[in-house]
Amino acid sequence: MAQIHEASFGTAQSTDVISFAYPPTPPIDDTSSGEVIVNAEQALEQGARFNGPARELALYIAHGCQHLTGADDSTPALKQQMRRVETRWLDAAAAEGLINPIWPQASSGERS
Repeated sequence: MAQIHEASFGTAQSTDVISFAYPPTPPIDDTSSGEVIVNAEQALEQGARFNGPARELALYIAHGCQHLTGADDSTPALKQQMRRVETRWLDAAAAEGLINPIWPQASSGERS
């Protein structure tokens, strides 16, 4: 993740998610597309401390999708606004049973 971050943004540091929005390609395509790259290893580590790895990974995906639609988190107020939307999405997904464990756990508690 640090290599992608450095190649894309000039900073060699790891991050939880990177989003790339691609412009439409008229006249064939009038829709936008993009790419969301998530740090699954970080989701596993952070999830153990917070709400679980599956929800942490879902949070990264939600955050990346928001960036694809133009959301900005460059200030504390904007970051808080994004987090409110992400929390609402994740709560709705969890209520529908869409956030489930994704890493099998070995009997010793370590990832297999």
